[in-house]
Amino acid sequence: MSTTAEITPREYGLPWPDYELLDAGDGKKLERWGEVITIRPDLQAYFKPGWPYAQWQEMANWEFEEQSSTQGRWRSIKAHSPEQWTIAYGKLNFGLKLTKFKHVGLFPEQQANWHFIQEQVCAGQKILNIFAYTGAASLVASDKGAEVVHVDSVKQMLTWAKNNMERSTLSDIKWVLEDALKFAQRELKRGNTYDGIIMDPPAWGLGAKGEKWILENHLSSLIETAHGLMNPKAFLILNTYSPKVELLDLTKSAELYFPANQMQIKQLWMQTKTGKELFCGNLLRAIK
Repeated sequence: MSTTAEITPREYGLPWPDYELLDAGDGKKLERWGEVITIRPDLQAYFKPGWPYAQWQEMANWEFEEQSSTQGRWRSIKAHSPEQWTIAYGKLNFGLKLTKFKHVGLFPEQQANWHFIQEQVCAGQKILNIFAYTGAASLVASDKGAEVVHVDSVKQMLTWAKNNMERSTLSDIKWVLEDALKFAQRELKRGNTYDGIIMDPPAWGLGAKGEKWILENHLSSLIETAHGLMNPKAFLILNTYSPKVELLDLTKSAELYFPANQMQIKQLWMQTKTGKELFCGNLLRAIK
């Protein structure tokens, strides 16, 4: 972590043999997951693609077709393409599958954060991962010997994450099915602390009881709660993909709890094989 205030415009992931962003443009992206190639919508791909769409169609196994603002279906382009498969990140293994929400089980831009976790985490540390989805960050921390608490409010995501743990021959991750922010706030009241906090909250959504979640309304609470849960020298990773949370918003919220020389404010970007650049959200990293 830098010893001076750092607002760095962009951070990119490292080369990853089992994943590649091949091209992007016209509101879509072309991705390779192992041997399976998909076409998915992406609002940030507002530019022209590097390759003609006909070439995308020749390459892809599946294309996601939106049927509403939140859901859709996958159209098979190549016969006998798998609907479920596995890819690796180092020695970790992740099961992927086609979902009606266009996701397949990983957010590949987070690979930059997985690398950061690998550098920061030591054996025996306590790590809290909330809004933890299918568990990639939990597995990375567990593989480094950390005691990981993994929190998500969707039962199917917990099951998916457990299966990924087993695929990766890991064990002993603590699974919590609960509203992520409420769990973290209760941990604070209980006086529990951690050596690392990882948060990748959705931009919007509905809670288990139909409560509306809008990230910008909870951003300050997330950072305040995380700060209270952090041991000295603990790290925080907070991703935001809401179009309403800009770098300046994230900076102002974080400055209430962290000195400038203990923060990095960045944008996550991915670069396609064709040389295009795709924005993937804003990022706060801080050391207490």
